[in-house]
Amino acid sequence: MKSAGIPKSGCSRYCPVAVTDVVDTFVGLLLAVAALGLLARKIKVAYPILLVLGGLALGLIPGLPRVQLSPEFIFMFFLPPLLFPAALFTPWRDFKANLRPILLLAIGLVLFTTVAVGYLVHYFIGLPLAAGFVLGAIVSPPDAVAAAAIAQRLSVPRRVVTILEGESLVNDATALVALRFAITAVATGSFSPAQATGQFFLVGLGGVFAGLIVGAIVSWLHRHVDDPPVEVTLSFLTPFIAYILAERFGASGVLAVVTAGLFIGWRLPEITTSGTRLEAGPFWNMIEFLLNGVVFILIGLKLPDALRALSGRGIAQLVWYALVISVTVIGIRVLWVFPATYLPRLLSKTIRERDPYPAWRHVMIVAWTGMRGVVSMAAALALPLSLQNGRPFPGRDLILFLTFMVILATLVLQGLSLPPLIRWLGVKDDKGAEKEERDARLAANRAALDRLQQIAERDPTKADALQRVRIEYEDRIRQLEGYEPDTAASPNRLFSSEYEFLSNEALQVEREMIIRLRNQGVINDEVLRRIQRDIDLAEVRLRHD
Repeated sequence: MKSAGIPKSGCSRYCPVAVTDVVDTFVGLLLAVAALGLLARKIKVAYPILLVLGGLALGLIPGLPRVQLSPEFIFMFFLPPLLFPAALFTPWRDFKANLRPILLLAIGLVLFTTVAVGYLVHYFIGLPLAAGFVLGAIVSPPDAVAAAAIAQRLSVPRRVVTILEGESLVNDATALVALRFAITAVATGSFSPAQATGQFFLVGLGGVFAGLIVGAIVSWLHRHVDDPPVEVTLSFLTPFIAYILAERFGASGVLAVVTAGLFIGWRLPEITTSGTRLEAGPFWNMIEFLLNGVVFILIGLKLPDALRALSGRGIAQLVWYALVISVTVIGIRVLWVFPATYLPRLLSKTIRERDPYPAWRHVMIVAWTGMRGVVSMAAALALPLSLQNGRPFPGRDLILFLTFMVILATLVLQGLSLPPLIRWLGVKDDKGAEKEERDARLAANRAALDRLQQIAERDPTKADALQRVRIEYEDRIRQLEGYEPDTAASPNRLFSSEYEFLSNEALQVEREMIIRLRNQGVINDEVLRRIQRDIDLAEVRLRHD
């Protein structure tokens, strides 16, 4: 693995750099992530879009140091920890229920895009067909991070979000396996569809098997270890272990990470303690935000480098190539999604009865949400500079440029147009998740109340304490029984606005009082933090509810 470095004048590849230079660059990237992330929240734009545009603007500033990271480093350091939490928190029930449309997108559409773009690049631009398949495999998978960041903040049915997130979990493995075969075809000049198909399934099954092994071992460790910092560290190491294990045996590391995440995610409520879950959630939120931010800024930063590498070509011609490829990638998805949605139901009565025709507006959202991102960038940067016979990799610089342009076009065009498209289509959240949450909370609170009644009958001496706890549960049940998810007054609240207002007022007074006591020297900072944590947890719970 190459070390990260900043090219110096007179260096053809990587030169030794001072640690302070690397630290300065890293700190600069994080500052840009924080500033652009804050701006994205202020102007209500999905942060991947603004980060890519911000990175592009930074890359055009003369005199700034150029950031160079080896492709192996990007694959190893960024990809596993980005995919793992997405799989870890994927609802398995919904994923399994939508497995057919997810696989049609994650396998069928990826392979179709690879072939279609390959032939287009071969006949339209003149690259060798195998090199065209390389570009097709690179730009075929939509990005999990971009899809989640844009779709989750919009009011769309839960099933649409599930399909988009499920597709982006699996399609990376399909694309990277296809890329492996395409690069082999470029190097050898030959390609065997039958052999590639067999190896495709072997690589995929090997990745699933590796992920199950790692998931089973990590689940056992979680069950027998009760130490939140240690368990959070173990959770962070899990995707790297799964990825390395699979890749060492020639299997799909991406599929291993996804499988381990799904396996552990289903068991997480039973194998971890409340302390671990409370610490792991914020930890993974920060990891995702920081790594995503750095990656999307790097995408923008690398575009000027790709353009400079093609200085011998006309700008107008390059823009025309990028426009045609980007429109093709977007159009292929639209052309695939509608037949893949309606044809199986048209041809099979069983599928039609089990899963009726979805509304065309929902299908249109799935068809239009195809933003590319980190996997495409890493795959493009991972292309070898030369073949085994010493010849340069055909069209490598052009492939890099077109990849970055497709990422930019899909993120900006589709990402910015998706919110107005959803408003124009009139698509709204079906509130299915809120209804499920209300029913589950009611069932849990009633079960707790029944348990308290059993304790009261068995041990009457606890009557006073039981009465206080019973009052709290009865109040929660009354609030939940009056919950209406579709009312205009409180569309996303499980409790009334009056209840929320009074609770917030009381919590704020508590917070002000303990700060005053700390300032007066009545309590120390450690006591303040302990009480403040309880108040913060109550406030977060109220906001979530």
